[in-house]
This record gives sequence, C-alpha cells and structure tokens, in this order.
Amino acid sequence: HVQLAESGGGSVQAGGSLRLSCAVSGQTVSTLTLGWFRQAPGKEREFVGAISWIGSTTYYKDSVKGRFTISRNSAKNTVNLQMNSLKPEDTAVYYCAAKSGSNSSATSTYQYWGQGTRVTVSS
Repeated sequence: HVQLAESGGGSVQAGGSLRLSCAVSGQTVSTLTLGWFRQAPGKEREFVGAISWIGSTTYYKDSVKGRFTISRNSAKNTVNLQMNSLKPEDTAVYYCAAKSGSNSSATSTYQYWGQGTRVTVSS
C-alpha cells in the first residue's frame, strides 16, 4: 500500500514560482514511479510529469518542459514539483500519484492518489 499527501499549493502571480511536495509512505521499492497530474475546472485530468523512485528518470508534459522540475528525496520519502515561470493556464488542482513499474503518462495506470493541492496563477 502507498499513501500520498500533497502540500505547497497557493496563489501566485504569473511569472512566479511554487514548489509542491508529496509525502510518500508505504511502498518505496525501486520499481515505484511517482507522477504529478493536474485538473482545471471543466477539464480532464492531465499528466504533468513523473519520476522513478530510484533511477530518477524524469519526463514531462511538453507545455511544462523547461519550467517544471521533478525531484525526489529518498531519505525523506518525498517527491517535489518545482514550478517556475508560472502561467495562468497552470491553474489547477495538482495531484501526486504512484504506480508500480516504469514511468507512465497514462492516468489509468496510477494506483494511488493524493487528495490534491490547489495552485492558482493570476495575471
């Protein structure tokens, strides 16, 4: 079993930065992948990026490449999403998710989900 808890959401102006954190408890084996997703009102939940727990392989949604960075801290059992140069279109509830196996962008493959943390970017 894996338990996830996001934190760090808030309101910022366009061009600002936020760092989201996800506390992970339970399964942290080498095959675990941690993903970030987001969902804006009236829109589908979409993949943001993911990282493998041990190998640290990362990949990102095209629209956030160069602005967002995912990292993990194995000692603290956390995964972070550093968001820079934020845009109003980044406004959404952000979710941490986990799955067994390699990185994936498919929402349906993630087995565990946090409750989300809201990010609001104003212009």
